[in-house]
Amino acid sequence: MDVPRKQERLQKPITIQFKSPLCCLVLLAAPLLKANQINKVGIRSPSSNTHYGPNAKSTLEVVHRHGPCNQLGKDKVNAPTITEILSHDQSRVNSIQTRLHFSSGKQSLRSSKITLPAKSGSSLGSGNYIVTVGLGTPKKDLSLFFDTGSDLTWTQCQPCAKYCYKQQETLFDPSTSNTYSNISCNSTLCSQLSSATGNSPGCSTSTCLYAIQYGDQSFSIGFFGKEKLTLTNSDVFDNFFFGCGQNNRGLFGSTAGLLGLGRDRLSVVSQTAQKYGQYFSYCLPSTSSRTGYLTFGKSGVPSSVTFTPLSNSQGQSFYFIDITAIIVGGTKLSISPTVFSNSGSIIDSGTVITRLPPAAYSALRAAFRQQMTKYPTAPALPILDTCYDLSNYTTVSIPKISFLFNGNVQVSLAFAGILYSGSASQVCLAFAGNSDASDVGIFGNVQQQTLNVVYDVAGGKIGFGQGGCS
Repeated sequence: MDVPRKQERLQKPITIQFKSPLCCLVLLAAPLLKANQINKVGIRSPSSNTHYGPNAKSTLEVVHRHGPCNQLGKDKVNAPTITEILSHDQSRVNSIQTRLHFSSGKQSLRSSKITLPAKSGSSLGSGNYIVTVGLGTPKKDLSLFFDTGSDLTWTQCQPCAKYCYKQQETLFDPSTSNTYSNISCNSTLCSQLSSATGNSPGCSTSTCLYAIQYGDQSFSIGFFGKEKLTLTNSDVFDNFFFGCGQNNRGLFGSTAGLLGLGRDRLSVVSQTAQKYGQYFSYCLPSTSSRTGYLTFGKSGVPSSVTFTPLSNSQGQSFYFIDITAIIVGGTKLSISPTVFSNSGSIIDSGTVITRLPPAAYSALRAAFRQQMTKYPTAPALPILDTCYDLSNYTTVSIPKISFLFNGNVQVSLAFAGILYSGSASQVCLAFAGNSDASDVGIFGNVQQQTLNVVYDVAGGKIGFGQGGCS
């Protein structure tokens, strides 16, 4: 390990703009219901009516759930508190850790059911990123959360068999679409639901049923179907497999469902691989009043993007990367490389706050506090223990923080990725330590703000570039 070098002077002052917090999301499984319309379909990969190749590209606008750019008015009004956001974020992290420990054999569970964070009711309790896609013929636009930790895409569908949460848009009605078909129980595709949802598929009158449970009465249950997916007017996929939920409850706010960007065969990334080559990128905006993007395809990726390899992992849905070091104020912290290698790390669009191994977080916190001594401290927030009262300052000097990833890839964080605030009187270091050294590290979405994050899944690597959005 390199000998730490002291920086001779601090970075120049950075103007802090106190911003709305960012995002969180969810995934997973449950019971069954009865079939209505049943159509058997063959198993084919989605086909697109547009060209393929290295220049194939589709871009969707990304908006923050509680920002003014979100067309779902209810979510803009019912914004959660910062305490609620952080509390639910910790619940998600706890569930991800349980899932990964179970899949790696580090922990025995009494059953194969996996529960990810949730609360009953319609409020997700944290900020999320939303994109709009089209489904069916004629096309119906639907607003969906997108999540790199989920695989199966699903939306609420008519008729509701038991319960549907309130969403802003009218529910998708498969009976009004000329291109919808159910998947049969005996198809190979139906059996693939186990890896995408964590549950074995069900069957009703020869029709395949999916079940995803997110915990505490939050779930989506319905038919596994095939439909036409429209990303843009010129990018349409005729054979897209998704969940048509007729019994749904929980964490989804006013959106219609979820867009799965994980690594499983049923994710959007895999289903559109023939056209986009399992290549996508996004930028998460620094404030809820701005927009970012979600782009499928390689065309237009800047040459300045640097790539770190995906590391091998047993968690098929997640994207594992190797953190090798952290730099604070120009000084590489004295953290043993085994601290990161023993736990491993994932990058996740749904986790809000980056989680680090205890030893790494302690070193980061100590270095940050050392360079912030001139500012008055403030009470801690849930999971955030290093907070300051900056209400009497218009500018402050904070140390820059960079992460080093495998391949000597250095990613400098925007100041929005260093401090997290609910108000100017309580501005906190936007990192938290895991409770156990064996828990997986998570590079969260606050730290990803404004970065161009590029997923070359087929190439086995993830790239980072500065200035993806503002």
